[in-house]
Amino acid sequence: MPDDAAPSELTYEQARDELVDVVRRLEAGGTGLEEALALWERGEALADRCQQWLDGARARLDAAGGDEAADTDG
Repeated sequence: MPDDAAPSELTYEQARDELVDVVRRLEAGGTGLEEALALWERGEALADRCQQWLDGARARLDAAGGDEAADTDG
């Protein structure tokens, strides 16, 4: 998975795995300020992408639950 892929093109698993790597690299230290800032910004974008996937999954679950409730009300 290339680190330069747009977060919007990544699956949840790809974004999550890359985010874990970004956090590991930031926690390890040893990077210059510019690289650390770039990693932080990438991490923010990846976290946003993961949240989009989770929000979408929640909406699908809610919709499926709403469909089942409508079926049992009738």
